[in-house]
Amino acid sequence: MNGSRSSLALLLASIVAIAAALAWAGGWALPVVIGALLVMVMGHEFGHYITAKRAGLQVTDFFVGFGPVVWSIQRGETRYGIRALWLGGYVKVPGMTWTDTVDPALESRTYRQASYPKKVLFASAGSLMHGVMALVLAWASLTMVGVPSASHIGVASFTPWQGHTLNAAQLAGIKVGDRIVSVDGTAITNADTLVNLVHEHTGQRLTIVVSRGGHDLTLHATPVDGRTLKVNGQTLATGSTPQGYLGVELVAQTVRTSALAAIPQSFSTVGRIFTMSVAAIGRVFSPAQFSSLFHQVASPAAANNPTNQLNRPQSIVGVARLAVESSQAGVGVMLELLMAVNVFVGVFNMMPMLPLDGGYVAVATYERLRSRKRAYHADVNKLLPLVYAFVTVLLVLFATTLYLDIAHPIANPFH
Repeated sequence: MNGSRSSLALLLASIVAIAAALAWAGGWALPVVIGALLVMVMGHEFGHYITAKRAGLQVTDFFVGFGPVVWSIQRGETRYGIRALWLGGYVKVPGMTWTDTVDPALESRTYRQASYPKKVLFASAGSLMHGVMALVLAWASLTMVGVPSASHIGVASFTPWQGHTLNAAQLAGIKVGDRIVSVDGTAITNADTLVNLVHEHTGQRLTIVVSRGGHDLTLHATPVDGRTLKVNGQTLATGSTPQGYLGVELVAQTVRTSALAAIPQSFSTVGRIFTMSVAAIGRVFSPAQFSSLFHQVASPAAANNPTNQLNRPQSIVGVARLAVESSQAGVGVMLELLMAVNVFVGVFNMMPMLPLDGGYVAVATYERLRSRKRAYHADVNKLLPLVYAFVTVLLVLFATTLYLDIAHPIANPFH
C-alpha cells in the first residue's frame, strides 16, 4: 500500500511538473486544453463504467491510457490505474462477444448475458457522456462567460484622428468597455441605429447614456463632420452631405444568462452543434474528402490552400492546436470549440460500425430482432472483413490528417 501511495504521489508530482512546463512553453491554454481532452476521454469511459456497475455487470479494469502500467490499485473486483500512453482510456467488461472465454461462475454478469436495454445503455453511455459534458460546457459558457449580443453595443476601441489629441468620444468621457444604452432618448439595440444617429447629427450636442460597471452615466458628445477628419491619411467622408463621427469602434458585448434560463439555451446550442456534426461526418467519409486529403498530402500548395484548410478534418493534434488558438478570441470561443469536439466525438462513436460503440448497439439490436422466437447469438467473426475495412479507413484518415496537421497546419482562424 505504501509503495502504491508513493508511486501515485510521484505520478501526481510528474503531472504537475509537465503541466507547468507546458504552461511555460505555450501559455495557460495548452495544459488546460490537454487536461480538457483527457477529461473528455475519461468522461466517456466513466459513462461505460457507471452504467456497467449499475447494471450489475463485472468491470475488471478502468484505465487511463494504453501501454505499460504506470500505476494501478485494486478495489474489489476492479483494477484502476494509469498507463504510459495517454491517448485514450478503456473500461473492460467480460463477454463483449459470444466467443470470449469467461469463468462460468461470472457468466451471468457478462455483457453478452445482459438484457437488451442494458446492452444498449452500456454501449451508448460513452456518447451520452459527451452530450452531458457538452451541455455542462454550454451552460458554463452562457452563465459564466456570456455570448455576444447584437442588442448590447459596446465601445471596443477609439479611432485616432490626425491632428487631434482626443476624438469626440474621448472628449465626452466615453471609455472602452462602455455599453451605449441610448442617444437623445433613442434606445440603442443595434449598431446601425447608433451609426445613423451620429451621422445625422453633425455638430449637434447629443445626450448619450452609457452603462459602466453596472451603473448608467449620462454624457454629452458632439459628432464631428467626417469630411474634415483623416485617419491614416484617408478622409473619413466625402460628398456634399455632412456625416458625423464620434471616433469609436463598436462591438457586440457579451451578455451572461441566468442559471435557469441557460438550461434550455444549452440544449438548443448542443442541438445545433449535433446537427452540424451529423452533416460533418457525412462529409468526412465522402469520396471527395478522401480525394482532397490525398491531394493535399501529395501537394504542399494544395495543403496550404485556405479553401482546402477550411474544409479539412482535423486530427487530435489539429484539434488541440485550434483549441489553444481559440483562447486568443476568449474563453467563450474555446468553450464552444470544446463543445463541438464533444458532440462530434459522441456522434462519430455511435456510427453503427464495429469497433465503435454504435457497432455494439447495432449488433445487440440485430440479435434482439432475431430473438423473437428463440435466443439468437450473432457471429461477430463474420463481420471481421467489414471491421478490418472500416478500421483501415480510420487509420488512413488518422494518418493523413495527422501528417497534414504537423507538416501543414491550418492558419490560425482566430487572429
